[in-house]
Amino acid sequence: MNKKYYLAVDIGASSGRHMLVWLEDGKLQLEEVYRFANGMVDVDGTKCWEPDRLFAEIKNGMRRCAQLGKIPVSMGVDTWGVDFVLLDAQGNRLGNAVAYRDSRTQGMDAVVESILPQDALYRRTGIQKQMFNTIYQLMAIRDSLKDADAMLLTPDYYHYLLTGKKCAEFTIASTTQLLDTKTGDWDWELLDMLGYPRRLFQPIRMPGTVLGGLTEQIQKEVGFDCQVILPGAHDTASAVLSVPTNEKTVYISSGTWSLMGVELTQANCTEESRCAGFTNEGGYNGRYRYLRNLMGMWMIQSVRKEMNDAYTYPQLCAMAEQEKSFPSRLDVDADVFFAPDNMTAAIREYCRTTGQAVPETPGQLATVIYQSLAENYGRAIEGIERLTGNAYSSVSVVGGGSNADYLNQLTANATGKTVYAGPGEATAIGNALAQMLSTGEFRDVAQARQTVFDSFGVKTFLPA
Repeated sequence: MNKKYYLAVDIGASSGRHMLVWLEDGKLQLEEVYRFANGMVDVDGTKCWEPDRLFAEIKNGMRRCAQLGKIPVSMGVDTWGVDFVLLDAQGNRLGNAVAYRDSRTQGMDAVVESILPQDALYRRTGIQKQMFNTIYQLMAIRDSLKDADAMLLTPDYYHYLLTGKKCAEFTIASTTQLLDTKTGDWDWELLDMLGYPRRLFQPIRMPGTVLGGLTEQIQKEVGFDCQVILPGAHDTASAVLSVPTNEKTVYISSGTWSLMGVELTQANCTEESRCAGFTNEGGYNGRYRYLRNLMGMWMIQSVRKEMNDAYTYPQLCAMAEQEKSFPSRLDVDADVFFAPDNMTAAIREYCRTTGQAVPETPGQLATVIYQSLAENYGRAIEGIERLTGNAYSSVSVVGGGSNADYLNQLTANATGKTVYAGPGEATAIGNALAQMLSTGEFRDVAQARQTVFDSFGVKTFLPA
């Protein structure tokens, strides 16, 4: 029997990969067929991406599929949010693909807020203020927008290069802080207020939309044709689609940072929500990912690196459990932990200045980090339940951090809820699920999520 392969191209800030996903005996199978590096580069003092090189890598991975004789029936690309390119009237890129970490947005928040105060902007878009958001990036180049014919966010640009068709996928468009949460479309009135030309903004399309086949040129270059189907083009939207439960669950997309939230049918744009730090990003089927960005595995990653990678993460978890009675706790979202010169020193100094026992051994450092993370998750879930008016029966941890068994058990204990951990490859799986739902491989999201649970050895942790 011929397998139906679906190609998920998942591009992050430091690397990208091509994952083939297919169903076999009722279970999902994964194969990574290609991986490539990514990163920002300096172009005349400006932090930029390399879209031409990245697109060449996308095509290289597609050629690899052809070499393996595993031709996908469809493909889709997901990336990080907010960044974009501008196109001229002939569809050619204008200028560089400037990265979100560039300083060009400095002071642009004051310009935007002189037009519309932050609380009013949140009521319209539901997105928390971040200086790298597209709304501020566009303000930094507003005078040059007259030369552009279209704006495409990063994954939309690659879909355009593959198919020749321009659109704005809903989940990635939501990261711009320019969508109207009531209509799910661009906030046209807001765009006019800001002075952003309407012609730049492409039609909103939902995950699962079939854009069509590859252009003739791309077919010649990669050796096959397939359909391009929009995934949740924002990587977190794809990760959330793969959450392996149909219960009312709080998800944690766990990596360097922890994105914790729930799925809502309507955005929560109240002032209480804004002040609590929650944002409303687009999800599959027009839903909203109501979430907060919390500290994730960054602290333990940094400490491990400072130990010269002498211990594996499972070893650190085991040593942390042996030191579980160590009493000190951290405010893991404190500014001192976001980018310290030395994380180990920052943790010890925090404990010293707050009058707590100072962790000395690797196990003590690890247990302080893991227990502090779990308690922070517990507080965040209390906020979610208060702001949504809903009770949630479980926590679903997906992404690389789902492998930290000790932290998963601590999270169950701190929240009093069942924790489901896995899959680790959540983003690529979710990307493929949107394609598979579009082609009828699954009748609905509930069946897709149950299949994820059955396919990837999801672990269950009960509160002690």
